[in-house]
Amino acid sequence: MSFKKTNISYKDSGLFSKVLMDYVGGDAKLKPFYEYTPTISSFGEAIKTVGKYDYSRKILVDSLKEYYNRNAPGLASDATLKNIQKLEDATCFTVTTGHQLCLFTGPLYFVFKIITAINLAEKLNKEYPDNYFVPVYWMASEDHDFAEINHANLFGKKVEWNIDGIGGPVGKLPLTSFPPTIEALFAIMGDGETNKELKEIISDSYSGEKTLAEATFSFVNALFGRFGLVIVEPDNANFKKLFAPIITDELVNGNSFKLVNETNKKLVGAGVEPQVHAREINLFYVDENGRNRIEESPIAVRADPRVRPYKITNTNTAFTQDEIIDLVKSSPEKLSPNVILRPLYQQSILPNVAYIGGPAEIAYWLQLKNVFENYKIPFPVLMPRNSALIINKSVAQKMSKLNIEVVDLFKETEALIKEVITGSIDGLPDFASENEKLKDIYSSIGSKVKEIDPTLVAFTEAELQKQVNALKTLETKLLRVKKQKEETSVAQIRKLKETLFPNGSLQERTENFIPFYLQHGGEFFDSLKANFDPFDFSVSVLIEE
Repeated sequence: MSFKKTNISYKDSGLFSKVLMDYVGGDAKLKPFYEYTPTISSFGEAIKTVGKYDYSRKILVDSLKEYYNRNAPGLASDATLKNIQKLEDATCFTVTTGHQLCLFTGPLYFVFKIITAINLAEKLNKEYPDNYFVPVYWMASEDHDFAEINHANLFGKKVEWNIDGIGGPVGKLPLTSFPPTIEALFAIMGDGETNKELKEIISDSYSGEKTLAEATFSFVNALFGRFGLVIVEPDNANFKKLFAPIITDELVNGNSFKLVNETNKKLVGAGVEPQVHAREINLFYVDENGRNRIEESPIAVRADPRVRPYKITNTNTAFTQDEIIDLVKSSPEKLSPNVILRPLYQQSILPNVAYIGGPAEIAYWLQLKNVFENYKIPFPVLMPRNSALIINKSVAQKMSKLNIEVVDLFKETEALIKEVITGSIDGLPDFASENEKLKDIYSSIGSKVKEIDPTLVAFTEAELQKQVNALKTLETKLLRVKKQKEETSVAQIRKLKETLFPNGSLQERTENFIPFYLQHGGEFFDSLKANFDPFDFSVSVLIEE
């Protein structure tokens, strides 16, 4: 498939945060909060810095091989196996994106993130031939917000997986209750050759004996393994052992809370509202009771070995300081970082030069630079993921019939309706122009009135306002009549906007990739890859040709 591509700036789209626009625009007030600008030249310095850090590459590679052999025996592509092996080399680096375990990849931007990572790795391999770069998907398998990931939207319908009493890491959820969800998805997908192929991938990936993490791993590997993507499962005892010193420091000293709060004050001073807020302990405890926060009693009691200051919320479990330090040593997999420490965990495991995230992720990474500096862990280049609006042929034809241009799509619905129907052959009078003429007339009259009797100036201005209001009332009534006469066009415009901007946000935040894949197969990903540039910070409007 091929696309005709048009770019709309973040600003002109009206759908992106000021923080993101300021970041990619190089606003000086944000520069204290990150290490590198998101440019190709920044990677030279990032490579040097990351290259000096002592990564446990053999543990990383051995753990990846073990996970792939266990969960995708014989299914890893040659490109992925090559990339895993390359990670043992000190000149090899990663570019990483992370995301929750959304069902069937969830919204389109999940796919966009991964393709951005793949493209960035390829671009860096060309620009820095003395090094090698591997695209990585870091699974957010330890997240416990089930409601955020238990559904997918396609063809205007919602496919949902419902389980009662969820509280632990979603990655550990067994798929024993999943078959009805697959049946519901397949009923929506319908039949066809491409449908059959994708159904087989889904059935194999989400088989009942797997956990959600294993299923997501299998599905993403089946879709993107040919591009050399490496998938990392962070819920790994070997990785947690490497992170154990920072876990211990977090429990004993609580540095991240202090450092993030200091940064938050500076961000507020720069006019930026912090995206996330640190807790005094930014760790969860994971056991049969779920994934629950670790909270601490007043610090003064720590010196008493009989007191258990570390409490696990929603349980009766508590630890003394010695007990919890021993736990970190013996069972680090029971400790799970929250949003504040997760980036630090990732960067301590992977030789990572870039993190690819959405607007909210970029915003909260800006809160963490001091935490990275405290632990002397390299801070990556923050790269916004690619963003796109995909328009199929039928929608493009409707746009043409309604005389709607790409830039018009980003206008508010009612404003677009008014513009379209007033622009038709039998459209409304140009009230804005007539309004200006009216003001000119009264301005001329007002000048004469002021010369003759200044006390009548206010009366003249009041009369002008009456006429302006009358003109506005007439415009509103005529517009209502015009909308009724062109009811079909108005309905088409509303349908068009809702299709491309569900719930008023970009299509990428709601729609799943499956409808596009069913029509074009794997070529859909190839076309996205060909049209995405990781250094293009705008919305790519892709119109199917």
